[in-house]
Amino acid sequence: MGDGVPQSYVEASTWYRKAADQGHAAAQFNLGLLYANGRGVDQDLVQAHMWLNLAAAGSEAAAQRERDLMLRT
Repeated sequence: MGDGVPQSYVEASTWYRKAADQGHAAAQFNLGLLYANGRGVDQDLVQAHMWLNLAAAGSEAAAQRERDLMLRT
């Protein structure tokens, strides 16, 4: 949760990536959002779509909505 330490999107992306690579849907969702917004990583809409799609397949309810919203912009 990062309580008591300075906020770092770069550090968050590292940890989300480790969990996402292991199939953790919530981490895939969060990593997708980081890529979509370019926080802690270079903005990459292809990577964002991939991670959000994997999260949606993993039953992360908000991921499908975010993925579809991203495609409309």
